[in-house]
Amino acid sequence: MTDQVGKYNIKAVSQMLGLQPGTLRAWERRYRMIAPIRNESGHRLYTEEHIKILKWLLKKVDQGFTISQAINILGNSQPHADSESFLLHQGNQLTRLTDELFDALVRFDEVKAHEIINTLFALFTIEKVFLDVFSPILIKIGDYWELKKITSAHEHFASVFLKSHMERIVLSLPNSAHLSKAVTVCGPGEWHDIGLIMLTFFLRQRGIAVINLGANIVGDDVEHVINIIQPDFLFMSCTLQQNLVTTLNLVKQIRLNYRGLHIGIGGQAINLMKPLEKENYTDLIVGNYPDEWEKWLMDRLRM
Repeated sequence: MTDQVGKYNIKAVSQMLGLQPGTLRAWERRYRMIAPIRNESGHRLYTEEHIKILKWLLKKVDQGFTISQAINILGNSQPHADSESFLLHQGNQLTRLTDELFDALVRFDEVKAHEIINTLFALFTIEKVFLDVFSPILIKIGDYWELKKITSAHEHFASVFLKSHMERIVLSLPNSAHLSKAVTVCGPGEWHDIGLIMLTFFLRQRGIAVINLGANIVGDDVEHVINIIQPDFLFMSCTLQQNLVTTLNLVKQIRLNYRGLHIGIGGQAINLMKPLEKENYTDLIVGNYPDEWEKWLMDRLRM
């Protein structure tokens, strides 16, 4: 556990890595790739684990990558891991902390849950925590509720707790008026917006300026927002099959009224469409996972 003990202040790290303190603070603020521990005076303290990550990022920058590209690679790998034993150790840590967070949530232990989340963000990238911890826990919570292993109170508490963390992080990511713009919104009658928050996070991490309207927005209001923002992309989520027809009708209407707008659709109700039904929407379906989102997005950014 010595790799996780705060040892170095920002001046020491700056001298060690040849990186200006202002640059380091800017990277942390914008990309959140590490979360330094704070001492009693509020000063940053960096661990050996943080130093390894920063060294790897600098190596990638020296190789010609931009820092944002290096951060994206970081989210899908363990940069300082050269051995199977290290990968196993990191995987075991992630699994253990995920299980502990689930247990804390079903015990309504908010203090413990906060402690675990702080540890997760100190050890792993935001994207990894979002996709490999929060998402599986939310799915597990939903499964347990459907199987009556937990009550609706458990499900509501856990979902609201994690959703609040996710929304706060998403809102803290920078948006720029000079970037491509997107609107994310649930279909009419929809209340399930966790998947939409995940997608919003993914898009902002990749430099898209996103306005997330969330759930329970009527169709006319969506078009009103489109007229104001003039986005390049509109992403719409539909989870409940009872809302599928209304959602698809709205998509057809928007597609007709805004010819240059790239529209993406996803969610469980879209997944459950019959193959014949999907044929009319093949170019709109964004998929369920980041690699699918990435391909869909890159295909359209190159247009």
